[in-house]
Amino acid sequence: MTEETRLIHMGQAAEPLARTVGPPIQRGSTVLLPDAAALYDDAHHQTYGRQGLAAQAALASALAELENAREVALYPSGLAALTGAMLAVLKAGDEVLVVDTVYKPTRRFCDRVLRRFGVAVRYYDPGLDADEVGRLCTPATRLIVLESPGSLSFEMQDVPAIARMARARGAFTLIDNTWAAGHLFKPLDHGVDISVQALTKYVGGHSDVFMGSAAARDPQVARALSDGVLDLGWAVAPDDAYLMLRGLRTLAVRLARHGASGLEAARWLQTRPEVSQVLHPALPGAQGHDLWARDYAGTCGLFAFVLAPELSAAAFLDALQVFGLGFSWGGFESLAIDCDPQLKVRATPPEYGGALIRLHIGLENVGDLIADLERGLAAARRG
Repeated sequence: MTEETRLIHMGQAAEPLARTVGPPIQRGSTVLLPDAAALYDDAHHQTYGRQGLAAQAALASALAELENAREVALYPSGLAALTGAMLAVLKAGDEVLVVDTVYKPTRRFCDRVLRRFGVAVRYYDPGLDADEVGRLCTPATRLIVLESPGSLSFEMQDVPAIARMARARGAFTLIDNTWAAGHLFKPLDHGVDISVQALTKYVGGHSDVFMGSAAARDPQVARALSDGVLDLGWAVAPDDAYLMLRGLRTLAVRLARHGASGLEAARWLQTRPEVSQVLHPALPGAQGHDLWARDYAGTCGLFAFVLAPELSAAAFLDALQVFGLGFSWGGFESLAIDCDPQLKVRATPPEYGGALIRLHIGLENVGDLIADLERGLAAARRG
């Protein structure tokens, strides 16, 4: 062969690859198959790079073990996982019941996209029990979407009871399980059909990569998720999958630190006269604490509190020096936001009497974080 041709084909990877702690990162769109018969043989699942190679397969396998799932589908963001999973089980003429505390971008998808394609959407109060949610169901109800704890306001739902009710009525259940990161709560063990995570948050852990996952145990649901990913062309990059798998290795130890520091900060806030309420399901007396204690193995660093009515959220936030002001969470850094503008989109907006502040407690020294919160409260008093 000429050198022109040899330049194309020389330098192939050694066989077999050396064994390393992490999987190899294969960057490739083309997958070379062994013979002509394999080109259209459905037994060969990896016929194109978009379907994922070594790193993606390793991550999906690890997440399936974490979630006690049959299969896990990967998506390029947490929102894509939520929307992709919903599209996988819904069709025109169906109805979906969505908890009113749902993550705002999920709500936007339901209102703007699902309704446009003939799927009816109704929102229900997170305080309803399984029987009350069941009474909202109609023959068209195909899916019930849960969040527990709820976004921003941290209401707990009786997930096992709602899952049983839905199954008896022939409806699927889907939960956004990002708060528990698949480690603190196992939805599939409690009868939920689809457990979705924004891996961007705690699994990634470093605020530098986007990804989502949807886990299922039932073979038909798992196939629907897999077909949905294939049909819509979702794909995740091998480098991103590698980073997610790296983050997964330290998930348990990071969550333990997040949770312990978060509880310490929450208990401190309970003692402050500037704070009228702390919304944290792991605190005794909080809404849903009994459900949290029954179903969850621990807590993370995300919770909220309510400022006294006369205090300014802007003054509090602007005085913070350690906490960043940002909408994500689950990384190593601590964050704070004012939630009130987001509450207005709910069907039944809660009334707290003061500004609702959400905190993510990161991996910094908790004493430094409490000192920063004290700085913010002092500024709120002055403001």
